[in-house]
Amino acid sequence: MRPFNNYDTTQTISARAQLPVGAYICQIFKAEEKVYTSPKGEWHKLEVSFDISEGEHKDFYANDYRAQSGEDKKWKGVLRMNIPTDDGSEADGWTKRSFKTNILAIEESNNGYHWDWNEAQLKGKTVGIVFRSEEWEYNGKHGWRTAPFKMVPAADVKSGNFKIPDPKPLNGKAASQASTAADLSDFVEVASADLPF
Repeated sequence: MRPFNNYDTTQTISARAQLPVGAYICQIFKAEEKVYTSPKGEWHKLEVSFDISEGEHKDFYANDYRAQSGEDKKWKGVLRMNIPTDDGSEADGWTKRSFKTNILAIEESNNGYHWDWNEAQLKGKTVGIVFRSEEWEYNGKHGWRTAPFKMVPAADVKSGNFKIPDPKPLNGKAASQASTAADLSDFVEVASADLPF
């Protein structure tokens, strides 16, 4: 067999590190409103890009980003918050409560900060983020990943004053299936923000 070019310097394929379910102190790198469309209409999300800033898993998402070798590198540390539509529905009421809970967690984690409806001002802020296990399916493959669930005050993470939510299975499946670990080395998250921030 004839050797191919750059064999000695070619990176090998390895399994992606899986972040354990839990809560972590994080730093926000970027926050921006994104608009999504589908046949059912349009909706808005506040996408908050972050990384873990303290503890054993510090810089988890930066390390993950650096380890990606493809041209379509994606920043995986993103919490997507639905933005209320003010349509008066029960679902919109829940969206408002969820949004405000996350914003208050940022305010409580950053002495003197008050939300002024300018998402760019979230850059550099500290906040606690709770992660849960979520099932995914993409191009005929499926598995489980650890995903950001909600924000909590950083002090609550330090004191252990948070609850890990139950695993989130795909629609129609039992939550007990979350106990099986998956190799997410080829998982592609759609609509993530690319670095640099």
